[in-house]
Amino acid sequence: MIEPLLEAERAMSFGLIDQAERLYRQVADHDPKNSIAVVGLARVALERGDERTAYTEARRAVAIDPENPAAQHLVMRLTEVFETRGESLPVVHAETSVPQPPATATPPPPAAAPAAAASKPKPRKRRSVVDRLLGRRR
Repeated sequence: MIEPLLEAERAMSFGLIDQAERLYRQVADHDPKNSIAVVGLARVALERGDERTAYTEARRAVAIDPENPAAQHLVMRLTEVFETRGESLPVVHAETSVPQPPATATPPPPAAAPAAAASKPKPRKRRSVVDRLLGRRR
């Protein structure tokens, strides 16, 4: 199963997210205990901006292999992201691995004033969501 995983990594590096997801899902469906494929699905979700699914998949990967450092790191970083925003963590049921809505809804943060947004300096270089969560520098 290493070939599809390598091909999925290659697809991710070229921004072919749909192709990477298809390959990771094939491996995960064929071998449900493959934590590397499940981490790949979490990374695909992050690239799409779906942090709740990414968290759920990362938790599933840790449940499969508690020693998987990539899965541990994703869970840790996504937990920090949700806590920093004041959002509750997705509830993950072990048998389904489907996030449940939080018990209490957190109100969205107040919108910033347009004048304040105009005065903010723009970042020099934008890193991908995966790079930021994994602490990678360019």
